[in-house]
Amino acid sequence: MRLTIIGSSGSFPGPASPASCYLVEADGYRLLLDLGNGALGALQKYTDIYGIDAVYLSHLHADHCFDLCSYWVARTYPHGGRKPRIPVFGPPGVADRMAEAYGLDPEPGMRETFDFVELAPGELNIGPFSATVARVNHPVDAYGIRLEHAGSTLTYSGDTATCEELTGLALDTDLFLCEASFHDHHDNPHGVHLTGAEAGAHADRSGAHRLVLTHLVPWNDDELTLREARSAYEGPVELARPGAVYRIGVEAGALDAVG
Repeated sequence: MRLTIIGSSGSFPGPASPASCYLVEADGYRLLLDLGNGALGALQKYTDIYGIDAVYLSHLHADHCFDLCSYWVARTYPHGGRKPRIPVFGPPGVADRMAEAYGLDPEPGMRETFDFVELAPGELNIGPFSATVARVNHPVDAYGIRLEHAGSTLTYSGDTATCEELTGLALDTDLFLCEASFHDHHDNPHGVHLTGAEAGAHADRSGAHRLVLTHLVPWNDDELTLREARSAYEGPVELARPGAVYRIGVEAGALDAVG
């Protein structure tokens, strides 16, 4: 598998990063994990947007899904006519929510461009990937996902506070892409997000081989988040940066930024 960080900013786009979006590729198949605000513009630096095969939306907060509205326009009205439908995986109600976001009637909404598939805890196939989905701890219906391909694994937390479901998803995973929105020394609201240390603790308990911290809120000190994570996890850990590329599996590791 090959992972490219398109956007890693949490809650809203930052000065150097769009909101959450991650491109995962294997066997020529291109899957987007989330498509937050600002991400579609940046995505064009790394791939042909019409070459995307599927989109997975971890939940329906704007910083994880709103650029699907722009992507609907791009796939519906290009020169030469509408592009073929592709699957969009998301929480229950995703089709109506996205239609509402763009001001469309619920029927057909975006269904003529996207084949919406509602998520539920369990296993499913997405192209060449074997996926496991679990409900995580967030104020809205939100899901973490584990992708497996050719013996390699990638786990993406989506947005979550601490929960055992996340530890299970990340068990012995090659790369754990985990949110770390809060700092430990603040009085943070419960049941919303992880701190850097909590992300590190989940990686430690799960035996993850590598931790990449994402959903980095623009007003936070990212280096402090990194130090907090390292206080709880002894494995390799780094900050997700737009353009960073990871080969997951035999040739694991961060590559040079693209573009």
